Amino acid sequence: MNKFLNLLSSQTLLADGAMGTMLHAHGVGFDKCFDELNLTNPAAVAEIHRAYIEAGAQLIITNTFGANRFKLSKHGLQDDVVEINKAGVDLAKRVVSASFREVLVAGDVGPLGVRIAPFGRVQAEEAREAFAEQIQALSEAGVDLIVIETMSDLYEIREAIKAARQVCDLPVVASVTFTRDDRTLLGDDPTKVARTLHEAGVDVIGVNCSGGPAQLLRILKQMHQTAPNARFWVKPNAGWPEQVGGRIMYPADAEYFGDYALSFREAGACVVGGCCGTTPQHIAAMRKALDTNPKIDLTHIAILPQEELAETAQEQPTKFAQKLTSGGFAISVEMDPPRGLSTHKLIAGASLLADAGADVINVADSPMARMRMSAWAVCDVVQRKVGVETTLHFPTRGRNLLRVQGDLLAAHALGIRNVFVVMGDPTAIGDYPEAMDNYDLVPSGLIKLIKQGFNAGVDHSGTSIGQPTNFFVGAALNLCPPDIDNEIKNLHRKVRAGVDFFLTQPVYNPNDGPRVLETYEARYGKLDKPILAGILPLVSVRHANFLHHEVPGVFIPEDIRKRIEAAGEEGVKAGVEIAVELVEQIKAWAGGVYVMPQFHKYDMVAEIIEGIK
Repeated sequence: MNKFLNLLSSQTLLADGAMGTMLHAHGVGFDKCFDELNLTNPAAVAEIHRAYIEAGAQLIITNTFGANRFKLSKHGLQDDVVEINKAGVDLAKRVVSASFREVLVAGDVGPLGVRIAPFGRVQAEEAREAFAEQIQALSEAGVDLIVIETMSDLYEIREAIKAARQVCDLPVVASVTFTRDDRTLLGDDPTKVARTLHEAGVDVIGVNCSGGPAQLLRILKQMHQTAPNARFWVKPNAGWPEQVGGRIMYPADAEYFGDYALSFREAGACVVGGCCGTTPQHIAAMRKALDTNPKIDLTHIAILPQEELAETAQEQPTKFAQKLTSGGFAISVEMDPPRGLSTHKLIAGASLLADAGADVINVADSPMARMRMSAWAVCDVVQRKVGVETTLHFPTRGRNLLRVQGDLLAAHALGIRNVFVVMGDPTAIGDYPEAMDNYDLVPSGLIKLIKQGFNAGVDHSGTSIGQPTNFFVGAALNLCPPDIDNEIKNLHRKVRAGVDFFLTQPVYNPNDGPRVLETYEARYGKLDKPILAGILPLVSVRHANFLHHEVPGVFIPEDIRKRIEAAGEEGVKAGVEIAVELVEQIKAWAGGVYVMPQFHKYDMVAEIIEGIK
């Protein structure tokens, strides 16, 4: 049996503490490449390794947390992956040898620093190759085990585990970090994390960084309950960091960590140590506590997540409004609210889209009459946490006049200025068919209420609301209507009510727009409102056939369906190409596009945005 695993069968191992914050305390700026210090300042790294060994650590981790091609490329060091990792291992092993103690050396592997598909542009194969490159270098240099740590994305950590299994036969520790609400950045709870890592076959399941010891004890218990036969690794931060006098300070002292070392062991941890903010003093206190073994129970302690305050309203008019009114070509992308409490995956997707160049995120409201989080709450979260503007879908169905006006005031108070008025899906097709389905206003009536009422400073009854709102209002437009006469009449009612822009259903024939616009112009004059044409990317022939045959208002020309079919397994690639070509063709009459991602393929939408930019 491997030496590391053999030791775990008989004792709780004590690992080291922080490396990065210790280097920073020695004067290395956070903007520097800590991993490069293995080559340029090995003495500084060696001093920290030595201090942890003298404090009683039985396992030290190499200074290679960010030594992968993606992170190193930010410092122009992408070609030095192997050299930096081997130097980190050699350095740690020399310190161990000089200590004359039995200390294990773990090869440290951190996140790539980029998002993995479907929430990022880096594909799984690329991620696995980057991990494999680093892990192979660590393995060949002679580490005793591989530690994949501080991960927040289960997609990413699975690729790292696969890479480790491909290039070496060393034990693998897979450790995840959590936010204050005991979930990962993508919204996964400890139970799911433990189950996923256990099924992936890792030797030790870990939790590190996150908050202080109390939070990680709570998480460890949930993980152990989910996978009672697994081994566990726990390395907490020294509490939540605070900035004091320009310095980053961690509140949890060494004695506090000593007490918790025993609680971790009692809760099932095989390896304990420290992460950000911990020092050799913390590790020494844990060593002393483990050796003397006092009976201390701190399981009743908990850290409650802090509430976040809403930000003040953003400047007016919105950037989206400015772009459309100035004749720019706007890119809007639709996202559905989550079904539960977690917004982590939505935030990750919105971040990817914003980075790719989306001007605004459209947040649907109970699409298909399915129960989901309130759309205006999601808009608020996305605008605050991602920094991208949103458009709130605002259905009239299911809202009386009191509710409509109250929700509009709430949206405005949260800084939401772009709204898309729509009738909404009937509750009969959704989760609660018996739910109330009444409404006091049709879309054109709500547009009039907003543009001629709220934006003038009065409510529906003419009573002052204190100050005018400044909503930028959109409405729906069907370019393939079953009754074009009726569609043109509805279109004109919305124009007279004061609508600012239109969003359409998915377009697959670029001639659909001119046909409707010409009909409207013949009756009422030229339409002077910008139109964002709907773009729904196809991913497979099955997907195309479903949309064409089963979704009302969607017609996909036969040549496009044949093209997707011919693409076979490359359907996503063909879907991107078709979407980009469509956008180029509709630019003659559209003021922008309204992209509707399918199956949460936000990386696919990012490629489309890149293609049309």
